[in-house]
Amino acid sequence: MNEPQRSRVLPDGGTETESGDAADRSDAPDAADASEADSTAEASTAADEDRQFAVALDVLPQGRPGDDRPQYQKSPIAYALGEADFRLFELTLTDDADRSVGDRIALDPRPEDVSRYREVEHDDLTHNAAAEIEYAVEQIVETNERRFVDFYNDAEPITLRLHRLNLLPGIGKKLRNNVLDERKRGPFESFADIADRISGLHRPKEVLIERIIEEIKEDDLKYRVFVDRREE
Repeated sequence: MNEPQRSRVLPDGGTETESGDAADRSDAPDAADASEADSTAEASTAADEDRQFAVALDVLPQGRPGDDRPQYQKSPIAYALGEADFRLFELTLTDDADRSVGDRIALDPRPEDVSRYREVEHDDLTHNAAAEIEYAVEQIVETNERRFVDFYNDAEPITLRLHRLNLLPGIGKKLRNNVLDERKRGPFESFADIADRISGLHRPKEVLIERIIEEIKEDDLKYRVFVDRREE
């Protein structure tokens, strides 16, 4: 017949059988540790939201095209599109930088492999960078869908006769009024929700992307909603 197991109190308050098995010891993480981890994650997210990021459009390890200086005097560069306001940038990279098209690069504060950056115009871009803009804009819009869906929720008039919604390609008076009437019944939750609720507006994401690209490329637009260009 098996002998009843004896137990003894351990220094940490648990119990142990004679065979060495822990009887009442728990491996669950301490509540304070879990709370501290949550706080750290929240702080990291908040810090990330305060940083300025850009999406790489082209990376030139040999430096700027047309720069006739000796190679040892030139630095790698990248062209990038700002996520927050769709400004265009030229980034000067360090020699050991390992960057690719589509990379998300912090501008403020800068990472160690970005020595400096400056704003540029669309005409300053390489052909490859200009061709990549559409994909970068789409990436930004899809990643931040809530932000751009809220354009449809929050857009206001520019003048008595012109509404911000009318700046989107294909949205005239009728569609604009449909959007305004429908959003009074409840905010739009997604691009799919907009398409379902607004008859005739089948591509709410695509028309918004088209407008953003137009604002990036065109210098003489009277109104800009998405692109914030700094005046010299």
